[in-house]
Amino acid sequence: MTVGQPSEQKNPSNLETRKRKILTLLLLPGTAWLLLFFVAPLLIVLLYSFLERGTYGGVLWQFSLENYQRLSKGVYWVVLWRSIFLALLTTVACLLIGYPIAFFIATRPPRWRSVLLLLVIIPFWTNFLVRTYAWIIILRKEGVVNVILQSLHIIDEPLKLVFTPFAVILGLIYGYLPFMILPLYATLERFDFSLVEAGQDLGGNDLRVFFRVVLPLTMRGIISGSLLVFIPSVGAFITPDILGGAKGLMIGNVIQDQFLRARNEPFGSVLSILMMAAVLIPVWLYFRVSEDD
Repeated sequence: MTVGQPSEQKNPSNLETRKRKILTLLLLPGTAWLLLFFVAPLLIVLLYSFLERGTYGGVLWQFSLENYQRLSKGVYWVVLWRSIFLALLTTVACLLIGYPIAFFIATRPPRWRSVLLLLVIIPFWTNFLVRTYAWIIILRKEGVVNVILQSLHIIDEPLKLVFTPFAVILGLIYGYLPFMILPLYATLERFDFSLVEAGQDLGGNDLRVFFRVVLPLTMRGIISGSLLVFIPSVGAFITPDILGGAKGLMIGNVIQDQFLRARNEPFGSVLSILMMAAVLIPVWLYFRVSEDD
């Protein structure tokens, strides 16, 4: 044995053990946070879904499948499919709007990127509820849109824009568009734009180079942004409640009514599980694509 040799070199397993202990300590806060604020609430919701509603609200600690049997009513599935459809439209619209914006920001000089990103983030500084109510002022019969259209003699009578699915989609796009732009920008910022020049040198036009080179290499950002928009859009309830009314009812509104108005927490839990199942499908597909890559 060499004199003065460090103990870690004498026994390499000691160093590995210390590294594992440090890693475990670093993971403990995040793990505790997830268990307390994610796993535990999910388990509570799952438990409540098998209980009965009390006479005056709350729950009775009696096992029951009645709440799941209520899902046989087609009205709840209609609302769920409508929510998924509106969320898909919102996601597609955010992608079509957000991709050119992210591309424009990523191709600007570095000193301008921070300014442009700040303009994207600024709406987050305003309360979401206030921003949603602002759309009523814009879309109502005496609002900005109708006033402009009438002044240009495009329409004779004001259009009914508020309390329609169109208003809901517009509000969702406005609320979640930054969640599409930021992941796309992060992907495009790392993109090697010399590949675009190489594709053009090989005879490809701009459209072909985009679909054959740029789009496939930025697909991870597209999927990430789509998930960040789709997931909250499915469960949205503030925007549909304010801008959609009865015509813009979504699954989030039904869940809210069950918990707060009907005070039927067990059935509200069942609807929550149904919504989470619909959301987990695209998440599962995302991880499958990530594994294939």
